[in-house]
Amino acid sequence: MRNEWNLDPTLIHLNHAAVGPWPIRTKKAICAFAEENAKQGSLNYLHWMKVEAELRQNLAALINAPDPDCIALLKNTSEALSIVAYGVDFNAGDNIVISDQEFPSNRIVWDSLNFKEVSLKEVDLNSAETPEDALINACDANTRLLSISSVQYGNGLRIDLRKLGEHCKKNDILFCVDAIQSVGAEQIDVEICHIDFLAADGHKWMLAPEGLALFYCRKALIPTLKLHQFGWHMVSDMGNYNRKTWQAAESARRFECGSPNMLGIHALNASISLLLEVGLQNVEQKIRQKINYLSCELQQLLHIEITTPTDDHRRLGILSFQSKKIASETLFKTLTEQNVFCALRSGAVRLSPHYYTPEQQLNTVIQLITEL
Repeated sequence: MRNEWNLDPTLIHLNHAAVGPWPIRTKKAICAFAEENAKQGSLNYLHWMKVEAELRQNLAALINAPDPDCIALLKNTSEALSIVAYGVDFNAGDNIVISDQEFPSNRIVWDSLNFKEVSLKEVDLNSAETPEDALINACDANTRLLSISSVQYGNGLRIDLRKLGEHCKKNDILFCVDAIQSVGAEQIDVEICHIDFLAADGHKWMLAPEGLALFYCRKALIPTLKLHQFGWHMVSDMGNYNRKTWQAAESARRFECGSPNMLGIHALNASISLLLEVGLQNVEQKIRQKINYLSCELQQLLHIEITTPTDDHRRLGILSFQSKKIASETLFKTLTEQNVFCALRSGAVRLSPHYYTPEQQLNTVIQLITEL
């Protein structure tokens, strides 16, 4: 790990749930790509396309997708969710089920469909014995799609995707997952969880720059989504610029209308290669160890309230907490002034370490909070 990270030692980076730093190999990949362009331009474009193909394979491996043809490389999670929202042939009277804790990306896109007379159900996740039961109870004969974040960005609640996926499959409901707070932090299996659509930016737990996202679409559903963006890159005979007739590619590339983000592709591929080398099982285990350690230590403080669920299966890489004596805004500001890079979300301070975060830094943060 020491060979892969060069973070400022005076900074304690606990904000991977926002925008993560880049590993050294990713910085090198970006610098090498820039140097190559400065000297040779796009002379080696055919090689760049091989890196693009390798990235699709690596992303498929990351979520256990059966085929890299199910992977599209898009700008961000919002674009991916929009492709689903405006690609599915919704009918008047259909409804979409989401939770009341979603990040705006997984709420606004569905709310925008109200002109089609499609209703949106925002479910209180505390309205039943489990969050999954609350969502399942809200589904009815008119539910066309259920969309949920795998981990809620505010309080770090982790959802049982398999339970929801099994219900959706049994009841012919499309299952869409915003997995931006999971991919790169844990093992996700789109097959076991019966996920139809999955979207995740690369700039959080996948440790890559902003501007490139993973979009998975179940193979059987690829031709069913209506297309609303068109260009040279999404056609089956890509590269035949003189052909007047065209048809969309059979793979998920049909959702990529124009020129790919080659710089982002080289960067994300480098970051993913690190995660695959370390192993997602190891990454997840180390993240959980750090979250459990922070949770156990903070719970010993009399005036601290953990707002993230304490059950291990209900959380992943996020730990949010409040103080009964100090306003969260003040606590956040004070920690930030002490070079603790964290976030303020849903009225709580949010910490999000990654697998490589040194334990000594966690001890420093705990000491700071104790002193406050």
